[in-house]
Amino acid sequence: MLHTIIKENAYQDSVVLMLLTNKLNTIEGVNRVSIMMGTPANKDLFEGSGLRTPELEKASANDMALVVDTDNDEVIDTILAEIDEFLASQGAADEGDTEETARTWDTALKLGKDANVALISVPGTYAALEAEKALDEGLHPFIFSDNVAIEDEVRLKKKAHEKGLLVMGPDCGTGIINGVPMAFTNIVRPGRISIIGASGTGIQEVSTIIDKLGAGVTNAIGTGGRDLSEEVGGITMLDSIVALEKDPDTDVIVVISKPPAKSVRDKVLGLLRTISKPAVTIFLGEKPTFNEKDLYHAYTLEEAAKIAVALLNGEEVKALDETVEKPAVSLKPEQTLIKGYYSGGTLANEAGMLIADGLNLAEGLTHEEGFILNSAGHEIIDLGDDMYTQGKPHPMIDPEKRIEMIKKAGDNPETAIILLDVVLGYGAHEDMATELAPAIKEAKAAAQKDGRELVVLGTVVGTSADPQNFARQKQILEEAGVIVCESNNKAVRTALAILGHTIKDEPKEVKEIANEAAVEVSEPSEATLALLSQKPFVINVGLKSFAEAIEENNGKAVQFDWRPSAGGDVTLQKVLYFLNSYVAK
Repeated sequence: MLHTIIKENAYQDSVVLMLLTNKLNTIEGVNRVSIMMGTPANKDLFEGSGLRTPELEKASANDMALVVDTDNDEVIDTILAEIDEFLASQGAADEGDTEETARTWDTALKLGKDANVALISVPGTYAALEAEKALDEGLHPFIFSDNVAIEDEVRLKKKAHEKGLLVMGPDCGTGIINGVPMAFTNIVRPGRISIIGASGTGIQEVSTIIDKLGAGVTNAIGTGGRDLSEEVGGITMLDSIVALEKDPDTDVIVVISKPPAKSVRDKVLGLLRTISKPAVTIFLGEKPTFNEKDLYHAYTLEEAAKIAVALLNGEEVKALDETVEKPAVSLKPEQTLIKGYYSGGTLANEAGMLIADGLNLAEGLTHEEGFILNSAGHEIIDLGDDMYTQGKPHPMIDPEKRIEMIKKAGDNPETAIILLDVVLGYGAHEDMATELAPAIKEAKAAAQKDGRELVVLGTVVGTSADPQNFARQKQILEEAGVIVCESNNKAVRTALAILGHTIKDEPKEVKEIANEAAVEVSEPSEATLALLSQKPFVINVGLKSFAEAIEENNGKAVQFDWRPSAGGDVTLQKVLYFLNSYVAK
């Protein structure tokens, strides 16, 4: 039976609600429970999951809506008590705060009169308008929110370019601004390598490997995954390259992207060929066959990091030794399949690319229904894909879907290897290894009982400074029977080696390439150069934990305790924005 509970004027951000949903789903007697704000879009999600009720229609965008599926009416009192206790604990964390919070843009701007960044993590339906307001106030928007229309992204980035500002995002999960981590980011040592990435976990993998090699990253500019699409045209990427060329604290530039549009890729390369600083590119899905003078092309994220450090140290760039140690395992003849379940989309893309290369499965590469590779029983899945996160926590926070898939893969007698990532850093689960370990042990034990050996390979993306304790996370996985590799690249190559396959890596010769897509290097704006050279002062529009991480790392933040205006009606919000802008002019 479905029970509906509406808590009026009880706005909470989506991450808090997702964590609360997970907690309530563990209560005995609860079949299912879903908690979201009462926006029209969320009501559609309730309907899609079979939990929409007539009572939900009363909920507004500022009301917390709960629908519980239970056969025991008495459990509702337990649920209400758990909700009150959980929300009180969230508020308790704020009791020691001394910084005043804002409820309106006017107040936020008064409290943060010297702010230069707006970090926006509100629901995607509302994020574009908040970014527009930030641009109007001369702030660089860092848009963590996803589900922003691409036409809004194009408009915002063109407006930012004209104003000499950078739009980082939408769907920008990772960034480092003058040593201060933004959103889901690892703590890496500062240094003279800068990264521009149309990829969150790509930035994380490259920056953490750079850290382990003894170098550092001071700026990592996230562009959002669609920046190098035909529609957007690489606006943020190109403006960032121009700025880093003039940044006195950057000696080497690394450019990372998921598969880009060819015309935009060529434009990015054309600009990189005109700058004075050495650069490294990795366009996932491409297998480079050559390098250029001061412009190096990597095949894997690990290679990109190692080339960048070599360039920083003035060392000769040599081909990597990609040999891996093959573990001693005993597989049955029918065990031939690799299954990869990733929380990081870029890591999943890299794994799919490498497996397709090693097994000659290029036709199996896809981006449908969360799959990166789906061929001949082999599968690599990005569990952060929208189809898995609609109304649910991201897999960096919530292990539930991955646990389910580990068990399913372990039960398949043809599965030889399971690939996993554990991503550390701010925003990620505080102890993901402990959450995954029981399922891994169970799957390996079940296979052993069936006379099979199940191999689990993993990588931990993080540094020794991350809050989750890198060494302990690695130890927990190893105690569960996981073979932990030093990079995602090494984990995938180890999987292939176990099955008797290798990737053919040809040495790259240095070629001189005619710059047919030359892009003029313009002067970067003072606002962008200041962004790179100063600790950020952030108006944090949304998730409070982001502001806390910024302040812990010597940045400044004003917490904007955002609520949807105009009853959550986006059309009315745009009308009000237009009228206010018209009056202001």
